[in-house]
Amino acid sequence: MVSDPTTPLPGNPRHGVRQELRERMRAHRAALDARTRAEAGLRMAGRLAELPALACARRLAGYFACAGELPLHAVPGLCRERGIEYLLPVLRRGRVMRFAPWRPGAVLASNRYGIPEPQVPEAALRAARHLDLVLVPLLAFSRDGLRLGSGGGFYDASFAFLRTQARPARPWLCGVAYACQEVDCGHPALAAQPWDVRLDAVLTECETILCPPEPTCTTG
Repeated sequence: MVSDPTTPLPGNPRHGVRQELRERMRAHRAALDARTRAEAGLRMAGRLAELPALACARRLAGYFACAGELPLHAVPGLCRERGIEYLLPVLRRGRVMRFAPWRPGAVLASNRYGIPEPQVPEAALRAARHLDLVLVPLLAFSRDGLRLGSGGGFYDASFAFLRTQARPARPWLCGVAYACQEVDCGHPALAAQPWDVRLDAVLTECETILCPPEPTCTTG
């Protein structure tokens, strides 16, 4: 039986390590001023524009940046220029997300976590399998494709089908983070779990990191 990823096991020391890292990375993000965040978003979008996976994408899912996450303000315009449909995640019941088309200026409403999401009919929602490229928010990452999220398990649940497929596969999962959110490969807070879905790449304001299909990294 696989343990629930958001429920700490009694006496599990890894939970404390993960929470400490989450708090530290949230503090790092909070310390960045608005100009630094905006510039990082533009630089990341420039790297995204050069990503080979974008050239063959028809649907790209982003996220609405909250709590200091690296902003995606330049991405909808990039998608519009390339003829790519831009989508945002939508929560209903459970942890499996679906994705709704969105353009700047279209109606948004806060979900149960206070995160804005598009207001569209059910028929307009897309399943994760129908995406080509996904920009994944995170709190920490390592170069072997492991990430530490906020603890809700939504991305791992929504893209669980990728665990049974040879990677890279569709959709391509690309983490988005500030460079300061990187940790060494092998960091105990990012120890691989059965429910983890690895990233194919990570985009920061400083570089594009392509993650190996089979982890080989031992240092950051």
